[in-house]
Amino acid sequence: MRYFLSFLLLLLLSAARVAEAAQPSVRGVESFNKGWKFYLGDNAQAKEAAFDDASWRPLTLPHDWSIEGKFDEKNPAKPEGGGLPTGIGWYRKTFTLPAAADKRIYIEFDGVYQHSEVWLNGYSLGQRPNGYISFRYELTRHLRPAGQANVLAVRVDNSAQPNSRWYSGSGIYRNVRLVTTNAVAVDHWGTFVTTPKVGAEAATVRVQTTIRNAGSKEAKPLQVETLVLDAQGKTVAKQTADNVKLTDSTTVLTQTISLAKPQLWSVRRPYLYRVQTRLRRGKTAVDEYSTPLGIRYFEFNAQTGFSLNGQKLRILGVNQHHDLGALGAAFNVRAARRQLEILQKMGCNAIRMAHNPPAPELLDLCDQMGFLVMDEAFDQWQKKKNGQDYHKDFKAWHRRDLQDMVRRDRNHPSVVIWSIGNEIREQFDSTGVRLTKELTATVKRLDPTRPVTSALTEQEPGKNFISQAGVLDVLSFNYKHEGYPLLPKSFPGKPFLATETAAAFETRGHYDLPSDSIRVWPLDGKTKLTTGNPDFTASSYDNARPYWGATHESSWRAVKQNPHITGLFVWSGFDYLGEPLPYPWPARSSYFGLIDLAGFPKDAYYLYQSEWTTQPVLHLLPHWNWRPGQTVDVWAYFSQADEVELLLNGKSLGVKRKQPHDLHVQWQVPYAPGTLQAVSRRGGKPVLTRTIHTAGPAATIELSADRSRLTADGLDLSFVTVRVLDAQGNLVPDAANQVKFSLSGPATLAGVDNGYQASLEPFKADSRKAYNGMCLAILQTTEQAGTITLQAMAEGLQPVSITLKSGAASSTSTKKPAATVATGN
Repeated sequence: MRYFLSFLLLLLLSAARVAEAAQPSVRGVESFNKGWKFYLGDNAQAKEAAFDDASWRPLTLPHDWSIEGKFDEKNPAKPEGGGLPTGIGWYRKTFTLPAAADKRIYIEFDGVYQHSEVWLNGYSLGQRPNGYISFRYELTRHLRPAGQANVLAVRVDNSAQPNSRWYSGSGIYRNVRLVTTNAVAVDHWGTFVTTPKVGAEAATVRVQTTIRNAGSKEAKPLQVETLVLDAQGKTVAKQTADNVKLTDSTTVLTQTISLAKPQLWSVRRPYLYRVQTRLRRGKTAVDEYSTPLGIRYFEFNAQTGFSLNGQKLRILGVNQHHDLGALGAAFNVRAARRQLEILQKMGCNAIRMAHNPPAPELLDLCDQMGFLVMDEAFDQWQKKKNGQDYHKDFKAWHRRDLQDMVRRDRNHPSVVIWSIGNEIREQFDSTGVRLTKELTATVKRLDPTRPVTSALTEQEPGKNFISQAGVLDVLSFNYKHEGYPLLPKSFPGKPFLATETAAAFETRGHYDLPSDSIRVWPLDGKTKLTTGNPDFTASSYDNARPYWGATHESSWRAVKQNPHITGLFVWSGFDYLGEPLPYPWPARSSYFGLIDLAGFPKDAYYLYQSEWTTQPVLHLLPHWNWRPGQTVDVWAYFSQADEVELLLNGKSLGVKRKQPHDLHVQWQVPYAPGTLQAVSRRGGKPVLTRTIHTAGPAATIELSADRSRLTADGLDLSFVTVRVLDAQGNLVPDAANQVKFSLSGPATLAGVDNGYQASLEPFKADSRKAYNGMCLAILQTTEQAGTITLQAMAEGLQPVSITLKSGAASSTSTKKPAATVATGN
């Protein structure tokens, strides 16, 4: 009998588990990216459900129609906007839903550029002018009965140009979700998780939950259970509130949870918990909502600088615009992760989101990878920078847009500071005081835990009305590093950030001699560029800059020598589309990046790597293909060594050591073909060796994939670097071969690039000219598993191919991807 009862109990427990597993989720979150149709142009009838869209192009979101176009100086966005087409576009999706009694259905858009309006079955759900803001609409009341077709239509108007100082992209360029909840549920962005007390033995986790009642008549009180889950999903702390009565359309509940021996989030070990909020009525589940949690504490202090978890930390950051090179503005997690991986190898630990809110998944990546974030709201307020920019919508929308940014992003541990603006024109009149106070108060009402700043250009207290408002927690300044020593006297008691430094011009692989001659292009704000290079290049020696900028070495040296500057954000991490200073057309992308548009590091990248990391670095430049007898400046960036010796064809050209404040060592070498070699030493022992050979004629192609095992989800990417080599395997530094690509297997060619800022070749193509010996092919998986083969061909060179595998997610590692290299013989 005892065995029978045990067996019966086991059966009952198993049945209970099966029944629980079979219950549908109380909150449904479904990607709504597939099954859309697109039309480039305007048609007022397209909002109607009965409209015939059979001839429209089918596609999957995210989508940027501008990146698919041709470069043209006459495009209304102008070269400053990337020289690509904009206009008006329509998206439509037909879908059916199952019966869902008493459910509420919402559509969430992470970003639509710009001036969007959304209709469901011909009913307007609303408009949103800001192209960077996330928003949602409720669909419930306009949905047709279960099983009947519904039509969602979105009009995107990016025709009023120019409206941006850089490339914006056009369309539904971020993710879309369909969310289903009960009438009672955690509100949109309805949790706010903070850690008011953090210690080695315990941390206090404070969870503020906003519960929305969208029409439920149920009077029975709720039970709100809040759990803290560790990185493995195990519950490590919880708090339950019984008999929670809904007092209005929204009810706010605050719970305090004690967590023993917390794992702290940091840039070196970004440990993440999750907070799970569960609403119940008796045994009936009502809602579940998940929130990221990183337990950390930080401080900006005028005397001691920035500290994270009690440890002093210099913020070593870059500015990033939102485009992903050849992919345009259409967000892709793998492409964003690749950018962060390249920056992290440089020693970067912080990102300034310039100059608008990013895709939410980018903040997820920063949480996971250990980046600090400055989250920025606006590039302009009431005063314009372009005739059609956000200043036209600021008055009506700025409060809502700022609130939505803060509510969406305030639970990300990576976000350590809010910025309410960049180089705002209201610095120069008294409206700056009023608006700064209003915007700062708006942020503080929603998040009193983080400091607020604004990126300023004017360092004199009497000339800056934004700083005169007296409400900014941290004062942030762009450029003008010569004024850093005066800041503590000008603004006593304030911590400082350098929100933009350098803005130096560089083209990968191009060198203008002599290296110590600084090119200032243009000389001032009124003089047009009359010099420059006829091929629209800039020197990679770090010796070209605009009048308002600085070289990387001088700006970094200034930050190093002024400890009251708590950190910096270099302008910029990657080149970006648009703002092609100093050049006019055909230049169409920026020269400022430490990494070019294709993702290939420029030489200054290694300056920062030698300064920002503890790993041994030795980077030798330039290439070694010059005119016989020409005197060439040879530079070396190095670290974790005392000295560097340079050898030409085995003969020593001398040993160099850095003098105080030096950031590189240099030799002047009469060119002779052969082998240039650098050896760094510490205590007389070799640390690293770098060798550059004079390259012969192009003979072959090398393909190198950053990842050879991919996920067959239709989203994953492999970035394949193409290098043109001579017969001995040396990169040919001036190779410009047209490389043709042929692809077989379950993948598409998502884009091609070579990093040259004045190339007018399209990004969506099956060939690309190499620039200074290199170009890039981006492969995107389909949802089918299989073998992918990319072949590259160029006239006079032997074809070469590379093979990748695409399979289920469980067989693919995104943390330590395998790399594959193939070279023709």
